[in-house]
Amino acid sequence: MKKKLAMLVSAAALAVALTACGGGSKEASPSPSAPASGSPAATTTAANAESIYKQNCVSCHGADLAGKMGPNLQKVGGKLDKDKIAAKIQNGGGGMPAYKGKLKDDEIQALGDWLAAKK
Repeated sequence: MKKKLAMLVSAAALAVALTACGGGSKEASPSPSAPASGSPAATTTAANAESIYKQNCVSCHGADLAGKMGPNLQKVGGKLDKDKIAAKIQNGGGGMPAYKGKLKDDEIQALGDWLAAKK
């Protein structure tokens, strides 16, 4: 009986954890295409990426990128380039859900660029 209760509690906790990741809206503001660094458009892209992060990623990676259920992303740009980060966001894996159908390609790319700058 205790094993069944423990399994039920574990399954419920897992369901809650998986539901918590990513519950953001698909209606995030669009990101401009690859502006020059330091331009006003580059700042806008960074602001959009931060907004997309807050809507979709903060529940698992924390408001300060220090990690919660998901890993710490504060220095992820020192480990992975923007393309690898974008691929991870798009395809998921290792406990992370895929965002390919949840975010637009330019939103995924903006997040990849923004996180790659975290070194």
